[in-house]
Amino acid sequence: MSNERQLVPLNICVLTVSDSRDESTDTSGKLLVERLEKAGHKLYEKAIVPDDIYQIRAIVSRWIVEQDAQVVLTTGGTGITGRDGTPEAVMPLLDKIIDGFGEMFRALSYDSIKTSTLQSRALAGVANGTYLFCLPGSSGACADAWDKLINHQIDYRTRPCNLVELMPRLLEK
Repeated sequence: MSNERQLVPLNICVLTVSDSRDESTDTSGKLLVERLEKAGHKLYEKAIVPDDIYQIRAIVSRWIVEQDAQVVLTTGGTGITGRDGTPEAVMPLLDKIIDGFGEMFRALSYDSIKTSTLQSRALAGVANGTYLFCLPGSSGACADAWDKLINHQIDYRTRPCNLVELMPRLLEK
């Protein structure tokens, strides 16, 4: 009998937050879809919305009540300009914040963009048993977040522990 773990494919939603991108110019959203599919996961749904906290919150809210949607990845709107509102849209929905994600993301980003990483408000959390990861809009940031953090934590084979192992317990009261 083998002790090898098998991949547990997850259903993942991808939301691009942008006032200017559409399907033909959404490089970050496309990158995330390509990466998640290459890793063996399934794209559950993909959308693009403008930088508007109510439109962002509406679509993320719809996904977190879908029992089959297990992970939500957003890209864009995590900066500090007036139109950047993804954290404000998502944070009220979260049951728990995964503080370590934002901390690790910024630490890893320092290697690429030095002190500019302090401008990122990337975050992660859990809402209604669904994992949410809010990433910056640049393709480089999305690649770093996926390749160095998210991919490993949503892979059941990652040891010593991973987020998939916790999924059955996320809705405990």
